[in-house]
Amino acid sequence: MKYGIVVNTGPYTHQASDTAYHFTAAALGKGHEVFRVFFYHDGVNNGTRLGVPPQDDRNLPEKWSSLAQQHDLDLVVCVAAAQRRGLLDADEAKRHGKDADNIAPGFRISGLGQLIEAGIEADRLVVFGD
Repeated sequence: MKYGIVVNTGPYTHQASDTAYHFTAAALGKGHEVFRVFFYHDGVNNGTRLGVPPQDDRNLPEKWSSLAQQHDLDLVVCVAAAQRRGLLDADEAKRHGKDADNIAPGFRISGLGQLIEAGIEADRLVVFGD
């Protein structure tokens, strides 16, 4: 089965981000394909490299980055939602005159077309969060 995953909530505001991560890891572990993980609304906050959770807490952005590296996952952050929340890659930071970027390794910024494509290409589009 080929899955598309949508994550709509931030990494520490709702259980949905954890559940999305565990679902994705389990699907990959069972041999399923994950076409793309699309982070939308507050879900884009899963893609920041500047979060510093306590040492005894999970680091979801780091977990997503590691999973992406292990499985060549396409982690896409919605550009409009990211800009509203101050999440920028190097190109967006330069374009907007900012002096830094904060996107985590393995994530990329793109538009809603990537979400539409995931819905078309995947057998199932699974949405986590509102």
